[in-house]
Amino acid sequence: MNRKQTRRDFVQQTTAAGAAFSTAAFVSQNAIGKSLGKPAMLGGQPVRTKPFPQWPIHKKNDEEGFLDALKRDQWCRLGAKISDQFDKEWAERLGCQYSVGVVNGTNALYAALYALDVGPGDEVILSPYTFIATLNAVIQVYALPVFSDSDRDTQLMDADSLEERITDRTRAVIPVHLGGSVANMDAITKVAKKHNLGVIEDACQAHYAEWRGKRAGTLGDVGCFSFQASKILPCGEGGSVVTDDENLFNKLHAFQNNGRDRKDGTRNGYQWQGSNLRITEYQSALLLSQLSRFEEICEHREENVKYFDQLLEDVPGVSPSKTEDGCTRRTYYIHLLRYDKDKFAGLSRSKFQQALSKEGTGIGGGYRPLNKEPFLKTILNSRGYQAIYSKKRLDEYWEKNHCPQNDLVTQEGLFMSQRYFLGSRSDVEQVVEAIMKVQKHAEELASV
Repeated sequence: MNRKQTRRDFVQQTTAAGAAFSTAAFVSQNAIGKSLGKPAMLGGQPVRTKPFPQWPIHKKNDEEGFLDALKRDQWCRLGAKISDQFDKEWAERLGCQYSVGVVNGTNALYAALYALDVGPGDEVILSPYTFIATLNAVIQVYALPVFSDSDRDTQLMDADSLEERITDRTRAVIPVHLGGSVANMDAITKVAKKHNLGVIEDACQAHYAEWRGKRAGTLGDVGCFSFQASKILPCGEGGSVVTDDENLFNKLHAFQNNGRDRKDGTRNGYQWQGSNLRITEYQSALLLSQLSRFEEICEHREENVKYFDQLLEDVPGVSPSKTEDGCTRRTYYIHLLRYDKDKFAGLSRSKFQQALSKEGTGIGGGYRPLNKEPFLKTILNSRGYQAIYSKKRLDEYWEKNHCPQNDLVTQEGLFMSQRYFLGSRSDVEQVVEAIMKVQKHAEELASV
């Protein structure tokens, strides 16, 4: 979309003669219904033969910013200015006091745990339905990862399951704003405050998502972001940790910089524990240039998701995840969907995915349940964990390591890439057409 094109221009250009949104959806869906043919998996022609829009996208200002960072000959952020500039702008855009760039989202979580003094012997409650990085960060500090259950409708952390997971060793909770949909922060922060727990928001997939008008990442004690290449704000790798607490910011800033004090440096020795998680000047330059068009792309994506969801209303069996009442903006790094095989003549989710892939409109199958990952047992049986946690506690852990609603989420969940919503409405219509085609021939496909 042209940078000067407004949201209104987009709506007018992608509906027939500026027709109302609902009318366009009605006409398009009727047209889709009349054009259904044999699925590609059964020998028919695929709905789509060209790829969806590429991501990430680079433009002239990205090249200019990157080359500027190169020519300055200050490629590390020590003594340089570009990363400081990004930190300031990112904090301002989020509406928080402090931001510090780091190498990636995983280490943003690692730094946040350090800042809240989480370590060996502590327990951290996290979602079982998310990317492995959330779990890896907890293990990295030798804390015990305790899994909440998931809400089947939203596919996010079930706040009602938190209380029963809390012990006298629970130190923090990590709600994950999966796919740009915000977890129930009212309920989560209420429980955390009651039990004096730190709240680390995993907003690695939720740039500009909002809870009651406040941006994700700014609702807890610390917020964590990822700028990996697939994210909606990308720079290849990279991340950020944000907070409103100056003491936490001092710890975070020192931790990413080998323990150097933010103001004193090393004049009086290293006063903090540290690691080396510094973001580079190249990454920060790319992030600044990407920010120049970020809101515009978000609006474009969200309009297309709205259109897609409206088209899906008359297609039983594939439905968007529900949004928590307090979530006032979803930004759709991935569109979370739910598949009901009973509406597809018993066609398994994997067969459904295979059929869609043949149509050129493949959709992902969601995350595996983290609480059941094989390596978790290996880690908790390791020498380090055995030394820290008693046999009684670990036996009890495995007895209670069950998330029944999350098991259903992992069996039903579908992920739709943000790339599908970066192009035109016809792209969105083709995905719906492919789903309808598969549904129409579901019984035949089940036997293939």
